[in-house]
Amino acid sequence: MEDMTAHLEKLRIDAEDCALISKLATDMQKRELFARLAEHLGRLASEVERAMAAKMAGGDT
Repeated sequence: MEDMTAHLEKLRIDAEDCALISKLATDMQKRELFARLAEHLGRLASEVERAMAAKMAGGDT
């Protein structure tokens, strides 16, 4: 479970970094690309979080 928590934290940090890069980018293509990456990484983090919650609810460690 600690592994999943570490991966979740990394996904969240990466999503935040991509969002920041998107806001700072002057090139519109880069701005859109990093915005999409931020959104995708955020969704992945949510999926990992749901999987962790399901695993905890099931009693698995």
